[in-house]
Amino acid sequence: MLKNRIQELQQQVTPFYAYDLNLLRQTLQSAASEAGKYNFHVHYALKANANSPILSEMKNVGFGADCVSGNEVKCAIENGFKPQDVVFAGVGKSDTEINYALDQDIFCFNCESSHELEVLNELATAKGKTARVALRINPNVNANTHKYITTGLEENKFGINAWELEGVLDLLDTLPNISLIGIHFHIGSQITDLSVFKNLCTRVNEFQEWFVARNITLEHLNVGGGLGVDYYTPDENLIPDFEAYFGLFNQFLEVRPGQQVHFELGRALVAQCGTLVSKVLYIKKGITTNFAILDAGMTELIRPALYQSYHKIENLTSDKPEVRYDVVGPICESSDCFGKAVMLPETNRGDLVAIRTAGAYGEVMASAYNLRDKAAAIYL
Repeated sequence: MLKNRIQELQQQVTPFYAYDLNLLRQTLQSAASEAGKYNFHVHYALKANANSPILSEMKNVGFGADCVSGNEVKCAIENGFKPQDVVFAGVGKSDTEINYALDQDIFCFNCESSHELEVLNELATAKGKTARVALRINPNVNANTHKYITTGLEENKFGINAWELEGVLDLLDTLPNISLIGIHFHIGSQITDLSVFKNLCTRVNEFQEWFVARNITLEHLNVGGGLGVDYYTPDENLIPDFEAYFGLFNQFLEVRPGQQVHFELGRALVAQCGTLVSKVLYIKKGITTNFAILDAGMTELIRPALYQSYHKIENLTSDKPEVRYDVVGPICESSDCFGKAVMLPETNRGDLVAIRTAGAYGEVMASAYNLRDKAAAIYL
C-alpha cells in the first residue's frame, strides 16, 4: 500500500508512523467475528498502542480495555470506553492509580499478590467501595518466546504461584471490601505456537477444579493474550488466524455454565497496520558491509535494540539491483541497529525506507533520548 502512495509520503517530514486504518478495521472485524462465535469477550491491551484513532476503532467494534497503569485507565475512559469494560492489571499499581480506578468503578482489578489485595482492600474501605478482583495466577507454562516477554513461569515477577493460593483464600476471608469474581492468566507475548495455549487451557481447567473443590464459584475466566504476528513475511499473513486461536480455547477450555471468558489482545490487533517510515541520511561504505544510516532510530522503534527482534525492512523508492546493508539509526549507541546484512535495492541518500509491523510497541515505546523530536503519526 505504501509504495502506491509514495508521492504523498515524500511530502511528510520523516521519520513518521503510517497506520493503515482499512487493514486495522479488517483485523478487528475478523477478531470480533471469531470471538463472537463463542461469546468470548475481548479487551484491547492499550500498552501495544494507545493512539486515539486506534482506540476509537477498538471501541467501535465493541472491545473493552486492558490497562496496566493508571494513565492507561484514564486514557481508556477519556476515549469513551465504559468503566464496566475496563480491566486494570499490573504487578506494581500505585495508591494513586488504584484510587483513580476505584473512583471510576472499573470492572475488575487483576491482582498479583497478597500484599496488593491488602492495599486494595484498605483503599476501597476508605472510599466505602468494594473492589472486584480476579486473581492473576502464575500457571508455570512456558510460552516459548523471548525471555523478556515471558510472564507465566515461576521465575517471573508476575502473578500468584499455585503454592500461595491457600494462603490467599484465607486472606480474602479477612478482606470485606474485596469481591473475588474470577481468575486471570497471561503467559507471555508473541506466541506463534498455538500448542502453548492448549497447555494453558489444561492448567486453567486444573485451577478451576481447585476452586470448585473449595466451593468457590468463579464468574470470569481471563486467559490473557499473547497471540503473535508474522514479522518475517507480513504481506502473507496480515491478519492473524483468529479462527484457530479462539477455536482452540473453545475446544480445550472447560467453561462452566454462566461463566464469561475474557481475552487481552494487543499486538495481534495492531502490529501489522503500522509502519515506521524513515529517510536515508547517508550511505557509509565499510570493509565488510555497507551502512544505510536512517533518520529513524531506536528512539522510534526500540524492539530490535531491546529484544534483538526482526522487522522486515523495505526500500520504497529504489528498484535497482540488491546490495547488502546494515540498516542503522542516528542514535549514539551501537545497539541502534534495525537489521544487519539486509538485502535492499541499491540505496541512496533521500530514499524512503519502511520498517514493517511497527503498529505494536513502536510509537508507544518511543523516547526523547538524545533530545529527539517525537515522530508524527499519519492515518491512511
